[in-house]
Amino acid sequence: MKKTLSDKVINRLTLYHSILTDYIDKNIEYISSPNIAELLHIDNTQVRKDIALLKYKGKCKVGYKAKELKLLIEDTLKFKTVKTAFIVGAGNLGSALANYDNFEAYGFKISALFDNSPLKIGMKVNDKDIFNLKELPFLTEKYDVKIAILTVPRAFAQEVTNFLVDAGIKYIWNFTPCVLNVPNGIQIWNENLIGNFLQFTVNHK
Repeated sequence: MKKTLSDKVINRLTLYHSILTDYIDKNIEYISSPNIAELLHIDNTQVRKDIALLKYKGKCKVGYKAKELKLLIEDTLKFKTVKTAFIVGAGNLGSALANYDNFEAYGFKISALFDNSPLKIGMKVNDKDIFNLKELPFLTEKYDVKIAILTVPRAFAQEVTNFLVDAGIKYIWNFTPCVLNVPNGIQIWNENLIGNFLQFTVNHK
């Protein structure tokens, strides 16, 4: 997919996809933009603008055909294109992510985990092997993996990031509470769990 959609639009489209899946499961054929807007507590105009970017039009006074819109979102966001990733850090969070099977529905496949703890190396999480972190460069090259999900303790985050970059990783989904320093050409997505939690609690006293 060419970078023609903003990150915020992509995020909303994934939420629309979840709603559409629920409608289809309930055998509801059509969905309107007000239906979507109400469920997400956003403006109806925003929903219509997002769907208009997909070059898709609904039926007047009826709405959008749920199956067609769902497939269009999947095609636009390339759910069918498999993107393989490694989890680095097989602790509680890393293991929880490895156990989350819904990733593959969106074309995101976690193939293995890595850790440096002798107690974890050689074990499996959801049928995914936990390898010694030292093996990551070899397996990255062997399977042409460019994405790593980083869930190591804060104290080791930058050191492990440097190791990942040297191993050929180009994209890092960062779950650590650190702002990481990476060279040009490396993309980082910061998953700010604490920030998201505080936004909710501060705004909902």
